[in-house]
Amino acid sequence: MNSLQQTILVINPGSTSTKIALSIYGKITESETIAHAATDLKQFTGIWGQFEYRLNLCRAWAEARIKQCSAVVAMGGLLRPLKGGTYQVNQSMLRDARANLQGEHASNLGCALAFEISIRYNCSAFVVDPVSVDEFEPIAFYSGHPKIKRKSLSHALNIHAAARRAADEIKHTLEKSSFIICHLGGGISIAPVRNGRIIDVNDAASDGPFSPERTGGLPLQAFISICFSGGYKEDDLRKFVMGKGGLVAYLGTNSVKDVEERVTNGDQTAREVFEAMAYQIAKEIGAMSTVLSGKVDAIVITGGIAHSKMLVGWIKERVQSIAPILVYPGEDEMLSLAQGARRVLNGEEQQKEY
Repeated sequence: MNSLQQTILVINPGSTSTKIALSIYGKITESETIAHAATDLKQFTGIWGQFEYRLNLCRAWAEARIKQCSAVVAMGGLLRPLKGGTYQVNQSMLRDARANLQGEHASNLGCALAFEISIRYNCSAFVVDPVSVDEFEPIAFYSGHPKIKRKSLSHALNIHAAARRAADEIKHTLEKSSFIICHLGGGISIAPVRNGRIIDVNDAASDGPFSPERTGGLPLQAFISICFSGGYKEDDLRKFVMGKGGLVAYLGTNSVKDVEERVTNGDQTAREVFEAMAYQIAKEIGAMSTVLSGKVDAIVITGGIAHSKMLVGWIKERVQSIAPILVYPGEDEMLSLAQGARRVLNGEEQQKEY
């Protein structure tokens, strides 16, 4: 295996920044978060209006550091439903991404950025475990009304990475393991993972526990009344549930660190809200344990909020009787993307076709 096969460029576009990194011999050797000022983004219409701007920044970063590489890998976006794994970027994927098939999000730019840069280096372009990974069992799609079908949209990249890590830690094969993976971040995804597959998960934009900026599931009758109150337009309502909900709505901040400080300083309202978030997370874990018929090898708590010992402690108190608990703070998306590409390059995993 030569050094070229070990050099991977990683790209992760977000709403106000683009993360970019180099992975050599399986390790992230250099990374940077390229911030995009609001004044710069305002000149563009929609996410795809930003494409050339972001592409030029990524090209410049890469060309200042490498002359060749074996693959460019990017965060996958809201593509069509597909199984987990590493996918080679093709024209069908690019077409669906540009159409914002399941919604407009900066991650939709990832596959196109990887593809364009891969042309320069004459190498493969991949995405790994996109948000739209769908491994649901048939009964999981039912919502309660035929006009509304449950969707599998989740933090699939980190969920799969955490499941692999947990399987290694408890010395099980991934294909014979059953976990509940709890990704705790700006959005919260809680997934039962059986034999390496995400067989159910709450939609972090619509359902499940409230998070720093999102309401999670809401009482429907009360929400319908708000919708028809005349005080909100559609865009306002979308921000109401995603951006202005959760801790922001209750406490005026999306910073878990700030909330912890307020609790420590005796703020009883902050304590009750923060504990309520832990309560809802624990309740969702309990619900997902039934999907696995109570046969759970471990509960894995991961994501940025897993750094909060206070929140994690409250969750543990409520769910420790279900299964052993593993805590992996952070999400390390850049390394997970690089590892997905590397498994294909090394022949450990077969690339999937979109």
